[in-house]
Amino acid sequence: MKKRIYYTKPSITELEVEYATDAARHGWGDRCYEYIEHFERAFREHLQVDYAIATSSCTGALHMGMAALGIGEGDEVILADTNWIATAAPIIHLGAKPVFVDILPDTWCIDPSLVEEAITSRTKAIIAVHLYGNLCEMDELLAIGEKYGIPVIEDAAEAIGSIYHGKRAGSMGNFGSFSFHGTKTLTTGEGGMFVTNDAALYERVLTLSNHGRARGQKKQFWPEIIGFKYKMSNIQAAIGCAQMERVGDLIARKREIFRYYQKSLVSIDGISMNPETSLTVNGYWMPTLVFDKSTAITREDLLKTFQDEGINARVFFYPLSSLPEFGGVARNSRSQSICERAINLPSYHDMSQTDQISVVSIIKKLKVNEV
Repeated sequence: MKKRIYYTKPSITELEVEYATDAARHGWGDRCYEYIEHFERAFREHLQVDYAIATSSCTGALHMGMAALGIGEGDEVILADTNWIATAAPIIHLGAKPVFVDILPDTWCIDPSLVEEAITSRTKAIIAVHLYGNLCEMDELLAIGEKYGIPVIEDAAEAIGSIYHGKRAGSMGNFGSFSFHGTKTLTTGEGGMFVTNDAALYERVLTLSNHGRARGQKKQFWPEIIGFKYKMSNIQAAIGCAQMERVGDLIARKREIFRYYQKSLVSIDGISMNPETSLTVNGYWMPTLVFDKSTAITREDLLKTFQDEGINARVFFYPLSSLPEFGGVARNSRSQSICERAINLPSYHDMSQTDQISVVSIIKKLKVNEV
């Protein structure tokens, strides 16, 4: 029976098991928030931001952050059409409207020129999603935000390890959000993080995150507003603490895996992969292969070939505008075109070079057969 190669899985060592066991045995009563506070502190220091709140998901962090910015009924939020629905869902939950614009052809992230064209009197935020570890053009987006007085939010769910002009992804906007889902470079199983340098925004989100109970409130069980319950558990945070002690290695391994793919495939005409410039560092959460139109290779070709060989590859995100929830008609040409001829390659910490060689050989065979 052929060994299956998974597209991703977490790296869990005895350190994570030790911390999680301690949290399960002793993390109650006075110690019920101990690992959460330690995790938040370690993440703040890694990201070089002032405030961090551990959450149950990146979606929850986005939801609370946008609520704290006052986004609500009738407002508009601009984001790239190429995204997972988790970025758009909180906008809908708040009664606002997501406005989808097209992506840049090289980074597959939001096109700043189209952002400015899409701004109306109802625009209340711009979301910069650092797709697959690739980085948005933050200087341009922040300049647009400042010009129009519109907050810029960073969805850095996929960008642990990515750095833009010396600043870590998630640390530049009005607030940033992260995911620690089991597929991510750094994981707590499920979980997320809200980060910001804005003290007032932090306090609003902190209150929202605790069912509307403000810090310092003397009355017990006295919520001042209707809030949320997006807290991370102490046991999850314990795993996160162990992962933070290994974060450098986790990021380095992702980059190592990508470099092997890149070196092995660079000689093939008609393909492109995740970009990295002299001013950026890509965390390469998902090494991604995009075939030129001229190759005639499609998403279906790629999926079938990988599945036949026992490899769990992932499709590139569909345009959100193409989903039935948003009308069912793709409205942005680059977002639609790229997803039809791209695939995420397997990439996880313990992946062997033999497995990578298998992946590369399949791609080379497919390309030769199509030429």
